[in-house]
Amino acid sequence: MGAIDAIEIEQLSKSYETRDGEVLAIKDVSFNIRRSEFISVLGPSGCGKTTLLKVIAGLEGATQGVAKLNGAPIRGPQRKTGIVFQTPALMKWRTALANVLLPAEILGMPAEQARVKALGLLELVGLRDFTNKFPHELSGGMQQRVAIARALIHNPEILLLDEPFSALDTMTRGQLNVELLRIWNESKTTSLLITHSIPEAVFLSDRVVVMTSRPAQITEIVTIDLPRPRTAEMRVSPEFLKLIDRIGRIIGLEYV
Repeated sequence: MGAIDAIEIEQLSKSYETRDGEVLAIKDVSFNIRRSEFISVLGPSGCGKTTLLKVIAGLEGATQGVAKLNGAPIRGPQRKTGIVFQTPALMKWRTALANVLLPAEILGMPAEQARVKALGLLELVGLRDFTNKFPHELSGGMQQRVAIARALIHNPEILLLDEPFSALDTMTRGQLNVELLRIWNESKTTSLLITHSIPEAVFLSDRVVVMTSRPAQITEIVTIDLPRPRTAEMRVSPEFLKLIDRIGRIIGLEYV
């Protein structure tokens, strides 16, 4: 019997009740994520990508179908999961180090062990010299690095990223894409990224799940056969540009 996939999504649908009636956000979605794989879910804004992430995170339940973690149905938030949201959501009265330590405190991790781990993570994301800075003393990109470190403090098996770089300028976003890959190369944490950026999805991922407009359905799952480790220079390679063009055409964009 083969190894169980880290995440299994089976015929998942999710609807909401509104004053105007039922709204179907996700319709009959099925795909798996293998261990240590980096997957991106790509689709237009408002198509239901974040709803899918919330179901996988255990923050919302499915209307139909099932989401599984390590073969077991997800029935609520999981300690095995770390989440990075669109905005860093740091506590303004806590330093970078104290923000990273917050989940460790909530989960009751040994204090000294957690501190050593947090300092190591801040070094990993390039912020070892900013451990005692408060959020208002950090740039937007630095704040998001703190949020990534915070999500990794408890050694999660799964890292869920909900458009974490969407509010950043293009240059900072590109730099953090490279940093995220570097972190992933070291940790090999199974990762799921929600994005509407085709270049970001191609650069980071092993496979890209391309979704339709709401209700979100899978149009195609594209394998990204670029070699790893990825480098910034790859983003101007013919192979990279061909993948961008292919996915763009799948979602109805034309590149000249």
